[in-house]
Amino acid sequence: MRQLVSALTLVGVTLVTALPQEKGSLADLIAQAFPSSTTTTPQKVPAIGGDVDSLIKDIFSNVTTTTASSNVILGTANQTPSKPDDCECVPYYQCKEGKILDNGIGIIDIRALGVCDNYLDVCCKPPDLQPPSTPEPIGRKGCGQRHAEGVGFRITGQTDNEAQFGEFPWMVAILKEEAIGSNGQKLNVYQCGGALIHRQAVLTAAHCVNGKQPQELKVRAGEWDTQTKNEIYPHQDREVEKVVVHEGFHSGALYNDYAILILKTPVEYAENVDVVCLAEINANFDGSRCFASGWGKDIFGKEGRYQVILKRVELPIVQHNTCQDIMRTTRLGKYFLLDKSFICAGGEVGKDTCKGDGGSPLVCPLSNDPARYVQAGIVAWGLGCGENGTPGVYANIAYGRQWIDEQMAFHNLDNSVYQYPN
Repeated sequence: MRQLVSALTLVGVTLVTALPQEKGSLADLIAQAFPSSTTTTPQKVPAIGGDVDSLIKDIFSNVTTTTASSNVILGTANQTPSKPDDCECVPYYQCKEGKILDNGIGIIDIRALGVCDNYLDVCCKPPDLQPPSTPEPIGRKGCGQRHAEGVGFRITGQTDNEAQFGEFPWMVAILKEEAIGSNGQKLNVYQCGGALIHRQAVLTAAHCVNGKQPQELKVRAGEWDTQTKNEIYPHQDREVEKVVVHEGFHSGALYNDYAILILKTPVEYAENVDVVCLAEINANFDGSRCFASGWGKDIFGKEGRYQVILKRVELPIVQHNTCQDIMRTTRLGKYFLLDKSFICAGGEVGKDTCKGDGGSPLVCPLSNDPARYVQAGIVAWGLGCGENGTPGVYANIAYGRQWIDEQMAFHNLDNSVYQYPN
């Protein structure tokens, strides 16, 4: 990323929304980043006037697009080696061990030139083909289990902070289905990120969903590469039953930036779909090194590009008063007060969350169980993206935990699933 935060910049406080309104011709749209399960290759649609937002140009493009922060190629390049006559391109998990014509079994180099069009496909001799199947789950170990080595395969060659497939199984994309053009073609437009805290509940930022109707939104769990369906475990789409926004949310200053999406039907636990643990009331993560993740822009502004593969960035938690002091040296001014509903992370030049990452989780490892992660924050706002070492600002989960628990109880949803250990 360079790296991942919300679509927010404060001046005084001025709010920049998490996703600008798309305008303009969509005739150059090649592929949707978050296609519906029934969608085939996207067709050109009529122009609707104006300029096309960089979201359409960047994330809704072919997998061969290079990232802005490096020249790493995601997927295949313009020229690929010729495919041998005695093999067939299939998803990597449909080929038996030892017969795959690549550089390693279960290891995918996202930069490598392959003989197949998709980097998750391999060239396999026909006798070795086996019917598509999903491996048996290894069994849940409770909330917050990060898969640092990935699930089903491990990618190598990542130089732009790409997450492993299934590394953060609680990560979800919040989408809005919009009709484009006179023919009513449907397009899934990425709104922001969120975290699964229950099979039927997603925690996100209020600024992402405030004012939106449930029927407008869709939640996608288990997503990784937005332009392929060849992962070993599929993503799961769910409709939203209810949008619950914190009653104390301030749309200008973003105080109490908490919201919960109640899903119509629960997701199914899978290796790439599970819940995160939530920070306890009064929990303190000062000095911890934590991870933020999302599909947001790599740099702020029009030059930034939305990401195709889920990205992650490691950030230190910054003590509240220290963060406030840093913010007072910026255009926010010497009287700026950092609300208690915020927590800060980052401050390392070039490492931050960014536009489009709003609502995404900030997770920290437990000191006594480093494989288990606890959500400490929700991506809220920042001044640019990783500029001048200024920390990003997140909604403080510990501060909002009581409200979260109350909403879960009100909707008859068990809150023990995000408590640790469980």
